[in-house]
Amino acid sequence: MLLRLLNLLLKAGAISLPFIFFSTFVTPTVAQTSQPGAEILSQTTVIEITGVKVNPKDDGVEIILQTSKGDELKVENLSTGNSFIADIPGARLRVAGDTFCQDKPIAGITEITVINQANNTIRVTVVGETSLPKVELFDDTEGLIFTATPQQQTSQTPQPEEKPEASTQDNEPIELVVTAQKTEENLQDVPVSVTPIGAREIEDAGITNIQGIANNTPNFTVLSSAGGRFNTFYSLRGLSNSNFLSRSDTVSFYIDDIPLEGGLNIDQELIDLERIEVLRGPQSTLYGRNAQAGVVNIISRKPTNKPEVRASAGYGSYNARDLQLSLSDAIVPDKFFFRLSGGYKARDGLGKNTLTNESLGEQSSLSGRGQLLWTPSPEWTISFNAATNYNNDGGFAYASTTSKNRYDAALNESGNIQLTDNSQALKVTYDNANFRFTSITAHRNSNQDSIGDGDVSPTDFFRNENNFSTNIWSQEVRLQSPSDANQFRWLVGGYYESKDVNYLELYKFTPISQAFFGAFDTRRVAAESSGNIYAAFAQVDYKPIQPLTLTAGLRYESANTTLSRSNNFEVGGVAVAPAGQTFVDAETSSNVLLPKIGLEYRFNPNLMAYASITRGYKPGGLNYRADVPGSLKFAPEKSWNYEAGLKSSWFDDKLIANLAVFSNQLDNYQAALPDPITGFFSSITNAGASINGTEFELRARPANGLELSAGFGYTNAKYNNYSNPLTSISYNGNRLPYSPEYTFNLAAQYRTAIGLFGRLELQGFGSYLLDDANNIKQEPFVLVNARVGYEKDNYGIYVYANNIFDARYITSGFEFPPPNVIATFGAPTIVGVQVRANF
Repeated sequence: MLLRLLNLLLKAGAISLPFIFFSTFVTPTVAQTSQPGAEILSQTTVIEITGVKVNPKDDGVEIILQTSKGDELKVENLSTGNSFIADIPGARLRVAGDTFCQDKPIAGITEITVINQANNTIRVTVVGETSLPKVELFDDTEGLIFTATPQQQTSQTPQPEEKPEASTQDNEPIELVVTAQKTEENLQDVPVSVTPIGAREIEDAGITNIQGIANNTPNFTVLSSAGGRFNTFYSLRGLSNSNFLSRSDTVSFYIDDIPLEGGLNIDQELIDLERIEVLRGPQSTLYGRNAQAGVVNIISRKPTNKPEVRASAGYGSYNARDLQLSLSDAIVPDKFFFRLSGGYKARDGLGKNTLTNESLGEQSSLSGRGQLLWTPSPEWTISFNAATNYNNDGGFAYASTTSKNRYDAALNESGNIQLTDNSQALKVTYDNANFRFTSITAHRNSNQDSIGDGDVSPTDFFRNENNFSTNIWSQEVRLQSPSDANQFRWLVGGYYESKDVNYLELYKFTPISQAFFGAFDTRRVAAESSGNIYAAFAQVDYKPIQPLTLTAGLRYESANTTLSRSNNFEVGGVAVAPAGQTFVDAETSSNVLLPKIGLEYRFNPNLMAYASITRGYKPGGLNYRADVPGSLKFAPEKSWNYEAGLKSSWFDDKLIANLAVFSNQLDNYQAALPDPITGFFSSITNAGASINGTEFELRARPANGLELSAGFGYTNAKYNNYSNPLTSISYNGNRLPYSPEYTFNLAAQYRTAIGLFGRLELQGFGSYLLDDANNIKQEPFVLVNARVGYEKDNYGIYVYANNIFDARYITSGFEFPPPNVIATFGAPTIVGVQVRANF
């Protein structure tokens, strides 16, 4: 037999080892034709492959192609990148579905596929996790045997990942790893619309906050005010947090497994990040906290097993200062590790209070994070994270939408906003050959104090002093199949959350307002709310045949909330008269079942289609500002979500293109209502809405050093059953607030072998409305950003410019009082310089 002959020649010294193992695998019996460069492999008959076996071994995996008579097969080498590819001419695969596929048979091998090609040819593909696996071929009485060995074996005790900085100089394939389904997988294997952003891209794009993430993600918009950070509005697939009274999120934000409170504290500085994942669509059967619109998962860099120092410093427009530092090392080598990260960011105000001549909109942030990681054995990993963040901002300027200087305002009180936030999380994981167990215990405490001009006008009518504080404890547990499970994967979990919220709103009257309210000097609204969530969730993925995966999931969730509130006029701090309704231990509760079904079909290793139907849900609650009879309780928001998508890769994974279409039908959409006379928000109502849209993403590496990325999202989000209960005006057909009709993001960057770097970005937004009545509108606009730099060894210096053409856009807008429109605006042109170093 041919392979035996090769072995004899090898022993005799007639041929050398590199001849057999060039590119780390054997290529037997290639006959040359008279035409240079052509390879012809011929067989007189078509051999049937009757079965495929995959047997894990101590140092690799064995793939057996079974033939009915032990026929000899011939192989043509087509390997590229980290994929061993072998074509076998003169053969056909005769198994169920005519395709064989197995994901992650062993550590270091991500996928094995055997498929039929044209002209009676079979293709065998073995994909290595980080590099091309070593593959040897052997003839056997059963058929042909491939033994694949990963080039990088993992050590017996898990250690922190020490990933080198990604390079684009070698025009490597695009490989994006995500944990969207609680298992590390290639992006192209995940049947979910997800945008991943890796560590290198985070630095190249200068992403330091949630808005930076959104600007690089289709159908995700975060509208951060250029002034004080008080309440940041966002929208994902048309669902926003415009109902800020409910203090309930449509999107779940996580930093290192710790949930954030959207709107209140998402607009904090992000430091020392490893990667970001944005999942679009309901996520209820894999995550502890339910997410109706999607999940933003932010993962910081992990502790390392050797000393590491990372530092950066920047300076820019408006006296902007930015410093970051992180340190990491092993306390006990291979067992116990730490990481410390800190950041400081500040700038002067963008505008001026024309009444007091004070600055408006200055910002300052301090942030820190500490991590401990312990790996006492190969099965156990224990980590503890603690983080803190402090924002100290000047007041924000509400200006007319047509104001010449959008950052100036005439105010009696310039204002101040302070946010203190701290969090802790203990994560314990156990991973063996039969199952994986994860426990996450998390705590977050936030406190926001603000002072401002209540009437946002030159008339000294009243001042605001507000305090909002939240305290959240959560416990999540998951039990799931091992990471190498293929045909049948499963996950079951439970979640508990306890949330306490305190609200204090003080309206300080002046002599002008006392003419309307009498001798009262203050109106005090004080509320205490507490709530609990109990949930159980499960999901299974089953492959009846190798190309097809069926998914079924279910979540049961029970939520309850209690609220006590007082609303009084005061004189000298003493309540003297009621100013509105008072509640004592008002209660509401809800229970819901949230199913999910889906399917995934892989046509070949480079093309996959998926579809899903998922129930979305946001709990009901109690309105702490309720003063209108019947407005205390609002109903749970529910939806049916339909999604289908395609994921594809081309040109040896140098190009990936993904498409998703979705439809979301909502019942009891929760909308905040302004008073028709004052414009003050104090009511919540429920309405019907419909959202349809699509997303397209593309990433390419067409040449050494050149990277291209593009994303486009379209959303048609409208009310279909909404009559304002305060005015009886129908809003049917109106667009949902804070939901752009479309978004797009384009980026091109080039990194040369001599260290030069350049990046150009275009981030576009279609028109969006800022109120349910659709009276306040932002027309389409485009942000243009650029960054150039020089990199050498472990350091780099960069010059950047954001919003180069000074696009003017509204980030929040209200009729206050109607029909007068006031608004805040996004940041102007910002230029600066940054230096980074890693040791």
